Amino acid sequence: MPAITLPDGSIKQYDNPVSIYEVAADIGPGLANATIAGEVDGKLCDACDVIKHDSTLRIITSKDEEGVDVIRHSCAHLIGHAVKQLFPKANMVIGPVIENGFYYDIAVEKPFTSDDLQIIEDRMRLLIKQNYDVVKKMTPRKDVISEFKKRGEGYKLKLIEEDMPDEKEMGLYYHQEYLDMCRGPHVPNTSFLEYFKLTKVSGAYWRGDSKNEMLQRVYGTAWASKKELKKYLQQLEEAEKRDHRKLGKQLDLFHFQEEAPGMAFWHPKGWTIYKIIQNYMEEVQQRNNYKEINTPQL
Repeated sequence: MPAITLPDGSIKQYDNPVSIYEVAADIGPGLANATIAGEVDGKLCDACDVIKHDSTLRIITSKDEEGVDVIRHSCAHLIGHAVKQLFPKANMVIGPVIENGFYYDIAVEKPFTSDDLQIIEDRMRLLIKQNYDVVKKMTPRKDVISEFKKRGEGYKLKLIEEDMPDEKEMGLYYHQEYLDMCRGPHVPNTSFLEYFKLTKVSGAYWRGDSKNEMLQRVYGTAWASKKELKKYLQQLEEAEKRDHRKLGKQLDLFHFQEEAPGMAFWHPKGWTIYKIIQNYMEEVQQRNNYKEINTPQL
């Protein structure tokens, strides 16, 4: 008979183990529809997770910071679902949450283009409209390995072997025919994933090591509401207008070249500004008795 203590101090008694979603539904249908996950005794859990003994519970919705992170993480999984439908030979690697968004590293034969990015986003929106449930199954290690071998997901097998040597069972999340492995939690349904946007694609080395193979990293952002998404995208647009690479070219100050990434090729006007700033800095340093040294760049 679990006794569940809610944030307001009230206690709900149940005769049998009960899921987080069932507790939310017991409180009210509106809360049940808004439930993304739950925090049980300080640990984030899926809405489908069952509470078996006396616990504290906080229902997580899109109004909570944790809820937005769950939305973003689930959007990363949705990238996987879309990519595997569009590029069946792709191998999925990892898809974490980052500040204001998420990304997914993917191994493909041919690098993604901006057109591919739009195609992937369109497929994600199509999948969201299907309003399907995301199903979680805790699965024994050997069965997880067998499943990913059957699907040819080599990177998932590497992650299990190298990063999770002691895990006896793992959470598998089913997006219809697509399968991903994760500690979770994730949204119970794709209806929570409407307000997202894929932003860019770039190369990324496996394990961040340049000796390893190059992967494709698809970035995106996701929010709890259309208003928040629109505001963030506007901020990105404003930041892009002030991007130093774009301004350097527009103002004829400097440019960059592919063979020397991150290194500026200064034009006369830009170098003049550079020298003025440099001279000023040297004057300030001298007045304050700083001493200069010089070390190799590489």
